[in-house]
Amino acid sequence: MNRLTREKSSYLKHSSYQKIDWYPWCDEAFERAKREDKPVFLSSGAIWCHWCHVMAKECFEDDEIISLLNEKFVCIKLDRDERPDIDRRYQLAVQTMGMGGGWPLSVFLTPYGKPFFGGTYFPPEDRYGRPGFKKVLITVYEFYRNHKDRIEEYTERLISVLKQKRKEAGRISEDLINRGIELIIASYDPQNSGFGLAPKFPMPGALEFLINRYYFSRDETIGKIVKNTLYAMAKGGIHDQIGGGFHRYSTDAEWIIPHFEKMADDNAWLLRNYLDAYAVFGDSYFREVAEGIIRFIVMVLSEREGCFYASQDADITPDDEGGYFTWRKEELKDLLDREEFEIFSLYLLNEKGRMHHDPSKYVLFISREIPEIVSILNKDEELVKNRIKTAMEKLLDYRNRKESPFVDKNIYTSLNGMLISAYLRAYRILKNQTLRDIALKSLKRLLKLRFMDNELFHSEDVKGMLDDYVYLIDALICSYEVTGNDRYLKEAERLMDICIEKLWDRDNGGFFDSEEAVLGVRLKGIEDIPHP
Repeated sequence: MNRLTREKSSYLKHSSYQKIDWYPWCDEAFERAKREDKPVFLSSGAIWCHWCHVMAKECFEDDEIISLLNEKFVCIKLDRDERPDIDRRYQLAVQTMGMGGGWPLSVFLTPYGKPFFGGTYFPPEDRYGRPGFKKVLITVYEFYRNHKDRIEEYTERLISVLKQKRKEAGRISEDLINRGIELIIASYDPQNSGFGLAPKFPMPGALEFLINRYYFSRDETIGKIVKNTLYAMAKGGIHDQIGGGFHRYSTDAEWIIPHFEKMADDNAWLLRNYLDAYAVFGDSYFREVAEGIIRFIVMVLSEREGCFYASQDADITPDDEGGYFTWRKEELKDLLDREEFEIFSLYLLNEKGRMHHDPSKYVLFISREIPEIVSILNKDEELVKNRIKTAMEKLLDYRNRKESPFVDKNIYTSLNGMLISAYLRAYRILKNQTLRDIALKSLKRLLKLRFMDNELFHSEDVKGMLDDYVYLIDALICSYEVTGNDRYLKEAERLMDICIEKLWDRDNGGFFDSEEAVLGVRLKGIEDIPHP
């Protein structure tokens, strides 16, 4: 066991049993690196991240790699959910190096925290066109010993690139909005719907923008893109057809094979999208999907006392990617009667859903519509619907009795603000009083947990960041709108005053993402990373 046992983060605790001499992010680690003149290895990831678990098993349990890390480096483990501000800087640094981004993030730093080499996942030996981690460790250490002057020059140039130049002032106009619509539409995939190619992310900010634009313009091109994308995602494997809610993203362009982690923020924003689409288009299928997201949140991500958890892991073990969420035909035949299996397999079982690492397992997605199944089997439509319903209930009951993937029960202010606002939107659209009561109860508990003595916290002992202020303020305003109680509005105003005091750039305008600089950098991003 190492010093991570004392941490609050589920991800850091998960690494506490490794033989690596991990530090959390702290001054002590960098002081040791300076004293011993060693480079720092920073590993940033999250408890829900499949490839973080793969690299942990392959590399951080390998005796040779453990020895190299402990002897030649000072090692820091970072939870990107707990400290998104730190992770964001090093993500930008690695991307600037031309090494891509994502998790696990593997970065090598000077004893002063300056990045000089990095990447994401490294296998232990050369594989997948990636250098082996053992080779990387030896090469990086030797380079650090022999080329400190070059490293110092490189890191200074890199950090100067990260320091954002002042943006020119501009005017918001309808032309700007129209240009935004054009750019989003230009990235639309007309064959599979959604935006871009594989891997494909839901892009809820773009969808909300398009839904709002359609509402005012009634532009049928925009309406068709929105509806097609929401249908495609809801019918695909990225949507958990049995348990409700959405996985993080699709590895393919057709929305079939997902990365299986299920995130609070993704589901909060997709809940908003499907609620808004139901309100605007009146399609009851969008309502069903929204209600399924709520059921998932209630069953998996809800704390008894009122707040919401952060995520559900993709896997139980990294060896069986998505094993909890996938099905074998034999399992389905054992659980369903003959007629149920016949109908269900036409509805949700398709060869495209086979898992690449284990073709006996399938991701379920809607491959045939109910009228087509009725035509193929010459059965009554109500009977087909009923058999699908009973089959799905049986499968959900069976899955609920299995060992389930880990749920990160940390309470993050930003994520809770998103879900409270989404629940209040659901109350207004679905007229479900229970959702209002849950949201207001959650808000009361969140304020008690994370807002103390005029100081907002992101999580326990971690100061609030811009996302925390913005999403909590949004939740307070939504609460005022549904109750008419002006204490919510006053609390929102008080938080906004604190946010302005701590994060507003008095010289150049705009809000910094965090109170303290990391790498001497305070960011003012306006892009969606990863949510609006």
